[in-house]
Amino acid sequence: MAAPMELSCWGGDWGLPSLHPESLTVMAYAKFSGAPLTVNTINNSWRAPKGDLPVLVSEDIVISQPAKILNFLRKQKYNADYDLSAKQGADTLAYIALLEEKLLPALLHTFWIEAENYCSVTKPWFASKIAFPLSLYLPGKMSREALNRILLTKGGPPLYSLSEVEAQIYRDAKECLNLLSKRLGTSQFFFGDTPTTLDAFVFGFLAPIYKVCFPRVQLQEHLKQLPNLCRFCDDILTCYFRLTVSSHSPAGQDTADANLQKLTQLVNKESNLIEKMDDNLRKSPQHAPRKLTTLKLAAGGEESSPMSRLSP
Repeated sequence: MAAPMELSCWGGDWGLPSLHPESLTVMAYAKFSGAPLTVNTINNSWRAPKGDLPVLVSEDIVISQPAKILNFLRKQKYNADYDLSAKQGADTLAYIALLEEKLLPALLHTFWIEAENYCSVTKPWFASKIAFPLSLYLPGKMSREALNRILLTKGGPPLYSLSEVEAQIYRDAKECLNLLSKRLGTSQFFFGDTPTTLDAFVFGFLAPIYKVCFPRVQLQEHLKQLPNLCRFCDDILTCYFRLTVSSHSPAGQDTADANLQKLTQLVNKESNLIEKMDDNLRKSPQHAPRKLTTLKLAAGGEESSPMSRLSP
């Protein structure tokens, strides 16, 4: 019997099982290969055994980094690439390198560097998932790490200013999305009808861009102009995460729908209560109407009526 395997990763929102690209990649590969992972959402990388998420734990083995986790799963006979040819295996490595070089910097910038996105979405979301007082520190630390990673790979000559770097990384990202769209074509997955490692990596990178509701969405807008890539993300979410992921409506719509549902439930409850009371009244013993008390006669011998008392 295989040893139990537990995956620690960041949690999700906006209809995604995780907002973290690396966590999404491993979760998708586990679904594709049938690996029986127990997913543990800890929402705090400092609680992870190695300090980085995702982390896979199996007995006394602790593994971080998606590539190493996927290699471990393959050694456990959970291989989503079993039917790939040598050329397809080489193509997989080439496209993963393309994703990390061209798309990842723009993904990091969208989440962690773009000021409006970071202040209104990324920082509040991650801070809400992290216990105080680390919630005051960790989002800023993650933002600085993302900026350092971008500048380390993209900040050399001839790009020196951050604005030049930003323009270039988005050009590269859009070019990468175009290449992925052309490669996918009308196929369900990148190598036919069965998802593989490449599909897991592409899904992990694309799904956060596609689903998270940011105020600054230039990369998301470009992705939505490539319907086959959007359909690719939707198909994986529907087919492989249908038990853990529900669709997320546009910003504000969830609250409105929830309020409408509560109002509907309240109206139905009140209606049922009224019907029950009415039914009880019909079934209760009926009594003859009570006679009105005889009115006393006013001075002068005439009966004083309510209408006469109301008259001026």
